[in-house]
Amino acid sequence: MADPGMSVTPYWELTFDADGDVDGPERDRLRAGVTDRGVRDLIVFAHGWNNDRSGATALYREFFAPVPGLAPKARIGYVGVIWPSMRFCDEPIGDLPRSPAAVEAQAVPGPALDKDTRRALLGAFPDRATVLDRLARLLDEQPAGDEGLAEFGRLVRLLAEPGPGAPEVADVPEEDGPAMFRGDPAAACAELAEALAALDTTEGFTLPNPWNGAKELLRQATYYTMKRRAGTVGEHGLGPVVGRLAAAAPGVRVHLVGHSFGGRLVSFALRGLPAGVRTVKSVTLLQGAFSHYAFAARLPHDPDRAGALRDRHKRIDGPLVCCYSRFDSALATFYPLASRCADDDRSVGGLALGRMLGARWGAMGYDGVQGVQGTDALDLAAALRGPLPAAGCVNVDVAAVVRRGGAPSGAHSDIVHPELARVVLAAGRIA
Repeated sequence: MADPGMSVTPYWELTFDADGDVDGPERDRLRAGVTDRGVRDLIVFAHGWNNDRSGATALYREFFAPVPGLAPKARIGYVGVIWPSMRFCDEPIGDLPRSPAAVEAQAVPGPALDKDTRRALLGAFPDRATVLDRLARLLDEQPAGDEGLAEFGRLVRLLAEPGPGAPEVADVPEEDGPAMFRGDPAAACAELAEALAALDTTEGFTLPNPWNGAKELLRQATYYTMKRRAGTVGEHGLGPVVGRLAAAAPGVRVHLVGHSFGGRLVSFALRGLPAGVRTVKSVTLLQGAFSHYAFAARLPHDPDRAGALRDRHKRIDGPLVCCYSRFDSALATFYPLASRCADDDRSVGGLALGRMLGARWGAMGYDGVQGVQGTDALDLAAALRGPLPAAGCVNVDVAAVVRRGGAPSGAHSDIVHPELARVVLAAGRIA
């Protein structure tokens, strides 16, 4: 049921499980409602790694709020996608009020896990309670030497390894699983700790604590799992739902919007669209947390191979707009560190290594779509002056507004801005 406190109407929610199965009554209410309410443009927003429904709907409420005033004559409907993801509770979402859990998480000293993050981890890995308990105790105790870090790395590897029959997670062929989960755990923790120390400007110089890096290693394991899940929900859940909606309400124009892994979700929905469906009129990615080569027909470093979403942007009857910001530390540093191949071993520090690997292992939300011929590039002011290109990929540098946030994620979740709502409307040509 939709949140009665939502800032816009008509608003529906679509809830998916980890396999992409949709809540049937919600799907049916949406299909009937868009016709009954005379909806012409339907904006479908997929959140990133929020850990519950309330966090997701709070994001939708704030992001959608300015839209009616920006397009007062448009017949717009709104959908909030709810999918089972999680985030560490020490990661606030932009300008949204900080929850009691986030306040408590920030108050927990050092690398220890707060109780709400522990609860979220249990929800994400329900069959790994014993493993998670041991990981939490190691972060509490921080034993000296490499032996404890080695045990920690082995346990994190258990979380990151997919089960039998798990779907493919790679956005590019050689991205066969994060190297940091398969290599020397102590070295990986030291690398991540150095990157964290370099990003944290609140204190003077201190020697990086490898257990801070260990906590980041655990964070990356959850991200890796959520990345896989986002692709599954998009391809096997949202894509088919949009296809059925197109059959039931052929005049409705659908506009997909995704933040972080929600960007991966709506992009993989293009793989799940039934053949011939042209109801998706725009896709807008806000700090997309997946490979910037995902749509590439040829990889620059391996021309015989392509991205997992090669040519899928052509399923859009309109543009794919990728908003990116250099202030996104999560994508600038940690995404390339986690995504590189196991044999891509470098002997430089964590932050420098992340920046250096970014050209090959970078994310959409840091430098935009790469490897797609004809991609346009605009800054935010030019995008808002418009009009945006009618088709193809468009990179929009939104660093003018997406710029605030502390370590380790930086501005990754700083997306609640009326300017970005205007980009969504411009991408869909919603008057």
